[in-house]
Amino acid sequence: MSETPSIERRRRWLSVLARAPGARLQALWYALGATPSHIVLRRPEIGLVMVQGRISGTGAAFCAGEMTVTRAAVRLDSGELGFGYVRGRDTHHAETVAVVDALGQRADWTARLEAELVAPLVREAEARHRLIAARAAATKVDFFTVAREAGT
Repeated sequence: MSETPSIERRRRWLSVLARAPGARLQALWYALGATPSHIVLRRPEIGLVMVQGRISGTGAAFCAGEMTVTRAAVRLDSGELGFGYVRGRDTHHAETVAVVDALGQRADWTARLEAELVAPLVREAEARHRLIAARAAATKVDFFTVAREAGT
């Protein structure tokens, strides 16, 4: 069963917003200017979650340890609910994610949030990923070539 586009978009946005650097998200958020008012349903709370891993990504699950997370929930005056979960202890980040989640459910804000908030964060995340990959590639050693050259 396929999910609706709005659920897929919401899932993608929440992932992008949660992984974004908190300071960068705040800067883009403030650049939007006036936004609809909201009330905090669940003030940002800091807690722990158990992180699970899988050997080779598909093997048996094991407990890798605990991770600090912050969560928040808000409701816009127009009724939309928004939730924010971020790793770490950044309460402003979690509340901002929750407000953006709520606004993203409004048709009059979807395109603007995508263009001015989410798309820049996606581009910046991809650039960071390319930089990390380039740094890792610079340290790559081809052991087959090293072994072959040592034998000659």
